[in-house]
Amino acid sequence: MDEFKLGNNEIYMEENGEVIARIQFVPSGSDENGKELITVKHTIVNEGHNGKGLGKKLVNRIVEYAKEENIAIIPECTYAKKVLESNEEFREVLAKR
Repeated sequence: MDEFKLGNNEIYMEENGEVIARIQFVPSGSDENGKELITVKHTIVNEGHNGKGLGKKLVNRIVEYAKEENIAIIPECTYAKKVLESNEEFREVLAKR
């Protein structure tokens, strides 16, 4: 099972004590209804770990995080945006624009 860790404005995965993949976000205030927002800035998978689906797993995990914390996501990262907008179930956590 994949283990995700919550860091300072990021969720990351480690292998043998080394961070191998991360999704970074920043707090972005709140929307007109008072719901807190985060902006996903980057999804990074270290060289040598590409093609294992880690980026998608990180996007899935940040969706879970958003649901747990009742926050909405503004996807600035093009990869995260593509994944979030292509999955009907994920659209509920997208910030309303």
